[in-house]
Amino acid sequence: MEFGKFIKLLLRHKYTLIAVPVIAVVITYFLVRNQPDVYTSTSQLATGIVDPTQQVLSTEQPQESKISQEFSNLVQMMRSTKILDQVSYQLILHDLTSNRPFRKPSELLEDLNPDARKHAVQVYRDLYEKRQSLSLFDRDQNGLNKVIESMRYDDQSLLKTLSIYRLENSDFINIQFDAENPELTAFVVNTLCKEFINYYTFIVKENQRKAATFLGKLLQDKQDSLRGLNDSLKQYKIRNRVFSLTEQARSLYGQLADYETRRQENEKDVASTRAAIRRIDQSFDPADRQYVESSMTRVNAQITELDKQLNAANNAYIENNFDPAYKGRVDSLTNVIASKIRQSSDKYILNPLSSKQELVNTKQTLQTANVVAKNSKGSIDKELGRLNRRFDNLVPHEAVIGSYEKAIDIAQEEYLTLLAKYNQVSMEASMSVTLRQVVAAMPGVAQPSKKMLLVILAGVGSFAVCVVVLFAIFFLDNTVKTAKELANRTKIPVLGYLNLLDNKVIDFRKIWESNDPDKSIRTFKNLLRSLRYEIDNDMQGEKILLVNSFKANEGKTVVAVSLAYSQAVINKRVLLVDGNFEDSGITKATKPALYLEDYLTGKANLSADSTGMLTVWGNRGGDVSLFEVAPEQEVKQKLEALKNNFDLIVIEASALDTLNRSKEWVSVADKMLTVFEAGQNLTEAQKPNIQYLKSVRNKFMGWVLNKVTNVDVAEGIA
Repeated sequence: MEFGKFIKLLLRHKYTLIAVPVIAVVITYFLVRNQPDVYTSTSQLATGIVDPTQQVLSTEQPQESKISQEFSNLVQMMRSTKILDQVSYQLILHDLTSNRPFRKPSELLEDLNPDARKHAVQVYRDLYEKRQSLSLFDRDQNGLNKVIESMRYDDQSLLKTLSIYRLENSDFINIQFDAENPELTAFVVNTLCKEFINYYTFIVKENQRKAATFLGKLLQDKQDSLRGLNDSLKQYKIRNRVFSLTEQARSLYGQLADYETRRQENEKDVASTRAAIRRIDQSFDPADRQYVESSMTRVNAQITELDKQLNAANNAYIENNFDPAYKGRVDSLTNVIASKIRQSSDKYILNPLSSKQELVNTKQTLQTANVVAKNSKGSIDKELGRLNRRFDNLVPHEAVIGSYEKAIDIAQEEYLTLLAKYNQVSMEASMSVTLRQVVAAMPGVAQPSKKMLLVILAGVGSFAVCVVVLFAIFFLDNTVKTAKELANRTKIPVLGYLNLLDNKVIDFRKIWESNDPDKSIRTFKNLLRSLRYEIDNDMQGEKILLVNSFKANEGKTVVAVSLAYSQAVINKRVLLVDGNFEDSGITKATKPALYLEDYLTGKANLSADSTGMLTVWGNRGGDVSLFEVAPEQEVKQKLEALKNNFDLIVIEASALDTLNRSKEWVSVADKMLTVFEAGQNLTEAQKPNIQYLKSVRNKFMGWVLNKVTNVDVAEGIA
């Protein structure tokens, strides 16, 4: 549905959509008809950035981002003012010194006298050789710059048709220039390539030379620093008698370990010999001899005791006359004594004197060894002390020599890194720059004419712009144009609508009494009849109809008068009352004999008014409201009395934005309709009034959409 409305909007402006492209096409044709032909020349530069055959020193594959950055730098350098100024100097010098200039001399160039031309040539050549730009602060050079601009040889003019770009992902840069002269295009491209290569070679070689000089000086400083550190280390070793600190430390550590082992063995020998001597001494202890003798005495004592018992047994045996009973005891004691004697004999199998002599010899040997071990301990400890002192003396040397050696390692590493960098820079400086022109530009051929294309684009573009503008207007237009839109947005029914009449003064009598051939008037009459029918159905026997609007000048006066005339036409006695004290439009137009204030205050009655099917009452206006003229109850009684004399009473009230002045009329009316002017937007400020109308739905019948355009009526949009 919305798309259909947009199409209808386009059809409504079809003449604009046709006229604008036609005008654009005509203007474009006259602008481009004398446009000269365009010639194009192209050249190519090989950079060597991604060409493996040119990568002699670098073996790394560069990243794509770095490659793109390098190509961007080259392109921007070619488009820089410094390079283009060199081209501009060459172009202007060619036109000043050649019999066949590339372009027709401008007025500024023709105005130069011979001396001025000679001076210009000298200045241009001097600036070209020095690679300098014209100073706009200098009056003379500013004038020479204007001469270049007049010939369109300045950098901005050249950049308009100059294209410089990398050819896809290749190693080549394309340079293309368009102009009206084929020789000019080739000259610009070739001169640009030559100047850029010369400038690029100059800055690269200059940078390499500066880098080599700087690195060479820095390398010499590092070499001197390294040599100084080595000399300091050498002098320190000579001064402190340090030949090889590592070997000396290793030797001392070995000797210390050897003497520590000897000291441990010596301590072990002292302890072992002392223990052995103590054990031998224990063997010569009287307590030990007492033990041996005591063991022998016990056996002998036992034998003696047994002898006594045997003697007693023999005596008992003899005294009892050799009684056999005592014989067994005597034999038993004899056997025991024999056993003890054998035991005593076993104690003296070894010779005690022989064992004692051996122990004495062993003790003497151990005592000698113990004395030797004790005397050796002092020598070992003395040597260990001497070795430890020598080792302690090496520790400070180790710290100093270590710091020297660390500084030497760092200096040597820096020296080797700088040496490698210096060698690389020196090698790069000895090689030629890889940038070169591989394809020279030739005088270009004429390009296909773009005149027709420009004309077509002008027509299509202007048409597209018109469509876009109309779409923007359509999309941003939020106004209410049709009865359906008004009903949907307010959720209030619409009784009808009236089209907009072009007449400034409407003769209602003529509208109803004659058959006017004007289509808009006939449409207005038909729409008014339809509105009259809807109102008659909704009135349901009520007689007081109030007509108001949201704000002033929405056409409620025309609607009220039109409704009154339409009701009078069908033979109804109608009273038209001007209740708008703010703007008494009906009163001014009809100049009635009776005023509403006179009737409400009792100063006049119905007999004072003229009789007929349509009666009009005016008001005196002023800053007054209905209930200020007469109390509410009295107003209702007066209006109720009018119902006996009229079939319909149409009252025009002030707009709702007058607040109580309009609402006072609502309280005394039977029914009410509100006029809304088409083409307006429903704002936030009007929402309270919409809510008010919904709150009096028992009286409010609906909207009357006024001033609908004839186009909307004809297309049936409303």
